[in-house]
Amino acid sequence: MNRGVRQGGSRLKDLVMRRRVVGVLAVSAGLVLSAGPAMAAGSSGQQDAARPMAYKCMGGEIPSGAYSSITVAGPCSVGADAMIRVTGSVTVRPGAVLDAQTAPSTITVRGNVTAAPGSLLGLGCQSPAYTGNSGHECAVEPDGHSVITVYGSITAIQANTVLLNGITVKHNVTLTGGGGDIPWSIKNNMIGGSLSVRGQTTSWLGVLFNSIGKDATLTQIVVVDVDPGAPGVYVVRNTVGRDLTCRKLSPGVSGGFVPGEVNVVGRHATGQCASLV
Repeated sequence: MNRGVRQGGSRLKDLVMRRRVVGVLAVSAGLVLSAGPAMAAGSSGQQDAARPMAYKCMGGEIPSGAYSSITVAGPCSVGADAMIRVTGSVTVRPGAVLDAQTAPSTITVRGNVTAAPGSLLGLGCQSPAYTGNSGHECAVEPDGHSVITVYGSITAIQANTVLLNGITVKHNVTLTGGGGDIPWSIKNNMIGGSLSVRGQTTSWLGVLFNSIGKDATLTQIVVVDVDPGAPGVYVVRNTVGRDLTCRKLSPGVSGGFVPGEVNVVGRHATGQCASLV
C-alpha cells in the first residue's frame, strides 16, 4: 500500500491509542469533551429485555444490548466483542465522540446514523489478513474484525472526523463539510446507494476499496498534509455502480502507486478521476 495510506493509518492508530490511555478521545482542533455516565432514558439503568428503550451515553462504554435509539452526547466507545442492536437511529451530538473503530464489535442499526458538527464518528475495524489489503486494524484485538450494518443512511454535517471501515450501509453515505487533524477514512465498505463527500478541509482523506451501488461524488476537498507521500485525496480500487465524479480536489487526486490499482465504474468517470478507471 502507498505511503499516504500507511501514514494515515499509523497516525490514526497512534492518536487513538494515546487518547484511550487518558480515557477520552479528544479531537485536537478545539474539541474538548467531558465524560459522564451512560444511561437508558426513562429508567434507572435496567433495560426491559422485551421492549428496547432509548439509550443516552454521556461518556464511557455503551454496553451490549438492544435499544430503540442511541444518543451519543460525550466521549463514548464500545467494548471488545460488544453486541449492540438498535431498532431506530443513532445520533452523535455536536462535539461528541462515537468510537466503534478501536475494538471489534457487532452493531446493527435499523435506522440512520447522524453525526453533528465537531463530532467524531468511527465505525468498524478489521485486520489486513481479513480484508486482503491494508485494512484498518483494531487497536484492541488486532486480529479481530467488526460486523456493523446500518440499514438506513449515514449523514455527517461539519464533523471533525469520520472513519468508516469495513461496514455495510444499505442506503447512502453523505459527508458534508468539516475536517480536522485526524485522517478521514472511507474504506472497505459496502454502500448500497450513493457516496457523497463534499467540502472537507482535513489532514488526509481516502476513499479506498469500497463497493458503491450507485454514484460516488467527491467535491471541494482540501488535503493539508504537506508530506509528499500524501499528494491529495486518495481514490483507490473502488467499484462504483454508476458514475464517479471528482471536482475541486486540492492539491489533487491519487489512485495509488501500484499499477492496476484503478477504480471500476459502471457508467462514467469525470473530472479529476477520469483517468483513474
